[in-house]
Amino acid sequence: HARAYARTHARTHSLTHSLTHSLTHSLTHSLTHSLTHSLTHSLTHSLTHSLTHSLTHSLTHSLTHSLTHSLTHSLTHSLTHSLTHSLTHSLTHSLTHSLTHSLTHSLTHSLTHSLTHSLTHSLTHSRTHARTHARTHSVERNARPHTLRTHSCTYQHIYIYTIHTHTYIYISAHNTHIHIHARTE
Repeated sequence: HARAYARTHARTHSLTHSLTHSLTHSLTHSLTHSLTHSLTHSLTHSLTHSLTHSLTHSLTHSLTHSLTHSLTHSLTHSLTHSLTHSLTHSLTHSLTHSLTHSLTHSLTHSLTHSLTHSLTHSLTHSRTHARTHARTHSVERNARPHTLRTHSCTYQHIYIYTIHTHTYIYISAHNTHIHIHARTE
């Protein structure tokens, strides 16, 4: 009877130990798996969220920088081109106007002087000494005429139109007066 009890007790102890070991291993594995899965899921979620946020921020920053640079460059180029064009147009207009006026005045004055000189010498008799007095004014619209006085008894009219300077010159010589009128269009 004692042996039977001893065997039963030994078997019971062995089974208990075996079951305890199995359950412990099983529970440990189950818990480890569950925790690992939970942690993995949690970490995956965190990392995904973190990376998504980081990438979104990085891309947004990169795109913002790129767009800002592009827009700045585009606007700068556009404004520079616009201002350059405007300034070029303005300067061209000013210079053209200034040069046209200057050349017209210079050429008209030169022509007036040359014609006055020619007329004075051609109309003055060899015995008469010409006394010339010329007054020159700016050659513009409605400008006062250039006047030359000389001793002469000749009557003559000359009309001249210069194409390049668009200048009308009218010269009349009568008795002791030579009148030269210059007018630009």
